[in-house]
Amino acid sequence: MLVRLFPDPLMLAAVQAGVTGVCALIVAYLAWRWELRVEREIVVALGRGLVQVVLVGAVLLFIFQGPFAVGVLVLGLMIGVAGHMAARRAQGLPDAFRVSVYSILLGSGLLIGVMVGLGVIETRLPVFIPVGSMLVANSMTTVSLAFNRLRGEVDAHRGHIEAALALGASPHVAIMPYVRAALLASLIPRVDSLRSLGIVWIPGVMTGMLLGGSHPVQAAFYQFVIVALILTGSALTAMTALLFMGRRLFTRAEQLRLR
Repeated sequence: MLVRLFPDPLMLAAVQAGVTGVCALIVAYLAWRWELRVEREIVVALGRGLVQVVLVGAVLLFIFQGPFAVGVLVLGLMIGVAGHMAARRAQGLPDAFRVSVYSILLGSGLLIGVMVGLGVIETRLPVFIPVGSMLVANSMTTVSLAFNRLRGEVDAHRGHIEAALALGASPHVAIMPYVRAALLASLIPRVDSLRSLGIVWIPGVMTGMLLGGSHPVQAAFYQFVIVALILTGSALTAMTALLFMGRRLFTRAEQLRLR
């Protein structure tokens, strides 16, 4: 129906964005009715997301024409923003921003570099930037989940941790069961995505390649590459973040910081 009413592609895209935005606002209203206290965050995220993605679309027209170094700079900025957003979910964990940035850089950043060196990820900016951004974004989400779960585990098992310290266990030994629990919880969405690939969902990269005329099997292989890289980058990032954060939860006197 919308295609007949709005034949201009740009106008059609704007109207489609408006319709989906209204659906998201309905979700915000339902969240308000359920007293979840996230309705304001949903509305702000909705507005920011729309403005940001439109601006990015306009900027990418110029960035894609630049040298490879521009793509590296763009991903570096994305890692910094991702670290900031992950740190906001850390709920008072010490040095969360620095840990988030370092972890995403060491996890997804190094993985992107290795894959570019091996030729798995092309250096053409229309490929390098979108693929790299998917790895960074998923790593950010995984770190947020890991930090949130770690804080919950520490709060729920504070007595166990302090009892282990009192009995002579090192901070690493005392915190490790809860680090493992946080890591497992943060990786469940990535593992389920890979497990259900092609059966429950056909992801965007494969869909885009099919619409662009690529061979279905080639599109399937490349989509597997992307999802496998997302799992690998997310796992490396979460492991690094939790190991770094686990050390920061204790003072030099081996006492638990969080109160």
